[in-house]
Amino acid sequence: MRDRMNVYFPPVMLRQIAELADRKKLARSAIVEAAVASFLSPDGADRREAAFTRRLDRLSRQVQRMERDLGITAETLALFVRFWLTITPPLPPDAQAAAQTKGRERFEGFIEALGRRLQKGQSFLREIPDDIGGVTSAEDAIESNKDG
Repeated sequence: MRDRMNVYFPPVMLRQIAELADRKKLARSAIVEAAVASFLSPDGADRREAAFTRRLDRLSRQVQRMERDLGITAETLALFVRFWLTITPPLPPDAQAAAQTKGRERFEGFIEALGRRLQKGQSFLREIPDDIGGVTSAEDAIESNKDG
Protein backbone atom coordinates (compact mmCIF):
# COMPACT_ATOMS: atom_id res chain seq x y z
CA MET A 1 0.00 0.00 0.00
CA ARG A 2 1.16 3.51 -0.77
CA ASP A 3 0.26 6.76 0.90
CA ARG A 4 -0.28 9.89 -1.12
CA MET A 5 1.83 13.02 -0.55
CA ASN A 6 1.52 16.33 -2.34
CA VAL A 7 4.84 18.01 -3.06
CA TYR A 8 5.58 21.31 -4.74
CA PHE A 9 8.60 21.71 -7.02
CA PRO A 10 10.02 24.73 -8.76
CA PRO A 11 9.01 24.76 -12.45
CA VAL A 12 12.58 24.22 -13.64
CA MET A 13 13.01 21.12 -11.48
CA LEU A 14 9.63 19.78 -12.55
CA ARG A 15 10.69 20.14 -16.20
CA GLN A 16 13.93 18.28 -15.47
CA ILE A 17 12.02 15.46 -13.79
CA ALA A 18 9.60 15.26 -16.72
CA GLU A 19 12.45 15.22 -19.27
CA LEU A 20 14.27 12.48 -17.36
CA ALA A 21 11.06 10.46 -17.06
CA ASP A 22 10.49 10.75 -20.82
CA ARG A 23 14.09 9.83 -21.61
CA LYS A 24 14.11 6.81 -19.28
CA LYS A 25 10.49 5.90 -20.03
CA LEU A 26 9.60 5.93 -16.34
CA ALA A 27 6.84 7.54 -14.31
CA ARG A 28 7.71 10.90 -12.74
CA SER A 29 6.73 9.52 -9.34
CA ALA A 30 9.27 6.69 -9.78
CA ILE A 31 12.03 9.24 -10.45
CA VAL A 32 11.10 11.30 -7.38
CA GLU A 33 10.80 8.16 -5.26
CA ALA A 34 14.27 6.98 -6.33
CA ALA A 35 15.75 10.42 -5.58
CA VAL A 36 14.18 10.55 -2.10
CA ALA A 37 15.25 6.95 -1.38
CA SER A 38 18.79 7.80 -2.40
CA PHE A 39 18.77 10.89 -0.20
CA LEU A 40 17.45 8.93 2.80
CA SER A 41 19.72 5.92 2.24
CA PRO A 42 22.18 5.45 5.12
CA ASP A 43 24.93 4.33 2.74
CA GLY A 44 24.49 7.39 0.52
CA ALA A 45 27.15 9.25 2.46
CA ASP A 46 29.47 6.24 2.17
CA ARG A 47 28.99 6.15 -1.60
CA ARG A 48 29.72 9.87 -1.88
CA GLU A 49 32.80 9.48 0.30
CA ALA A 50 34.00 6.55 -1.84
CA ALA A 51 33.48 8.61 -4.99
CA PHE A 52 35.41 11.53 -3.48
CA THR A 53 38.17 9.17 -2.40
CA ARG A 54 38.48 7.72 -5.91
CA ARG A 55 38.64 11.22 -7.40
CA LEU A 56 41.23 12.36 -4.85
CA ASP A 57 43.32 9.26 -5.50
CA ARG A 58 43.19 9.93 -9.24
CA LEU A 59 44.17 13.57 -8.70
CA SER A 60 47.02 12.51 -6.39
CA ARG A 61 48.37 10.16 -9.06
CA GLN A 62 48.13 12.92 -11.67
CA VAL A 63 50.02 15.37 -9.44
CA GLN A 64 52.68 12.74 -8.70
CA ARG A 65 53.05 12.14 -12.45
CA MET A 66 53.39 15.87 -13.09
CA GLU A 67 56.02 16.19 -10.34
CA ARG A 68 57.92 13.25 -11.83
CA ASP A 69 57.71 14.69 -15.35
CA LEU A 70 58.81 18.13 -14.14
CA GLY A 71 61.77 16.61 -12.31
CA ILE A 72 62.81 14.62 -15.38
CA THR A 73 62.45 17.71 -17.56
CA ALA A 74 64.55 19.85 -15.21
CA GLU A 75 67.25 17.17 -14.91
CA THR A 76 67.30 16.66 -18.69
CA LEU A 77 67.67 20.38 -19.34
CA ALA A 78 70.39 20.76 -16.68
CA LEU A 79 72.29 17.78 -18.08
CA PHE A 80 72.06 19.14 -21.62
CA VAL A 81 73.21 22.64 -20.58
CA ARG A 82 76.16 21.21 -18.61
CA PHE A 83 77.13 19.02 -21.57
CA TRP A 84 76.75 21.89 -24.06
CA LEU A 85 78.76 24.31 -21.91
CA THR A 86 81.47 21.70 -21.37
CA ILE A 87 82.05 20.78 -25.01
CA THR A 88 81.29 24.02 -26.85
CA PRO A 89 84.45 26.09 -27.38
CA PRO A 90 84.17 29.88 -27.63
CA LEU A 91 84.02 31.16 -31.21
CA PRO A 92 86.25 33.81 -32.65
CA PRO A 93 84.39 37.04 -33.49
CA ASP A 94 84.61 36.51 -37.26
CA ALA A 95 82.89 33.08 -37.04
CA GLN A 96 79.97 34.18 -34.82
CA ALA A 97 77.69 35.38 -37.65
CA ALA A 98 77.98 32.05 -39.51
CA ALA A 99 77.42 30.13 -36.26
CA GLN A 100 74.29 32.19 -35.47
CA THR A 101 72.90 31.48 -38.95
CA LYS A 102 73.59 27.76 -38.56
CA GLY A 103 72.09 27.86 -35.06
CA ARG A 104 68.85 29.39 -36.38
CA GLU A 105 68.62 26.69 -39.05
CA ARG A 106 69.12 23.96 -36.47
CA PHE A 107 66.59 25.53 -34.11
CA GLU A 108 63.97 25.71 -36.89
CA GLY A 109 64.61 22.04 -37.65
CA PHE A 110 64.24 21.24 -33.95
CA ILE A 111 60.92 23.12 -33.75
CA GLU A 112 59.60 21.30 -36.85
CA ALA A 113 60.62 17.90 -35.45
CA LEU A 114 59.06 18.77 -32.09
CA GLY A 115 55.82 19.83 -33.80
CA ARG A 116 55.63 16.58 -35.80
CA ARG A 117 56.31 14.53 -32.67
CA LEU A 118 53.64 16.33 -30.65
CA GLN A 119 51.09 16.00 -33.47
CA LYS A 120 51.65 12.24 -33.42
CA GLY A 121 51.11 12.23 -29.65
CA GLN A 122 54.65 11.09 -28.93
CA SER A 123 56.32 12.21 -25.71
CA PHE A 124 59.87 11.77 -24.49
CA LEU A 125 58.54 11.51 -20.93
CA ARG A 126 56.32 8.55 -21.88
CA GLU A 127 59.40 6.69 -23.11
CA ILE A 128 60.90 6.78 -19.62
CA PRO A 129 59.72 3.94 -17.37
CA ASP A 130 57.85 4.93 -14.20
CA ASP A 131 60.24 2.98 -11.99
CA ILE A 132 63.87 3.24 -13.06
CA GLY A 133 65.18 0.94 -10.32
CA GLY A 134 66.71 3.40 -7.88
CA VAL A 135 67.82 6.00 -10.43
CA THR A 136 67.50 9.42 -8.84
CA SER A 137 68.21 11.77 -11.75
CA ALA A 138 68.32 11.90 -15.54
CA GLU A 139 72.13 11.96 -15.36
CA ASP A 140 72.11 8.73 -13.31
CA ALA A 141 69.67 7.22 -15.83
CA ILE A 142 72.00 8.02 -18.71
CA GLU A 143 74.97 6.59 -16.81
CA SER A 144 73.02 3.41 -15.98
CA ASN A 145 72.08 3.03 -19.67
CA LYS A 146 75.76 3.27 -20.64
CA ASP A 147 76.64 0.54 -18.16
CA GLY A 148 73.84 -1.80 -19.25
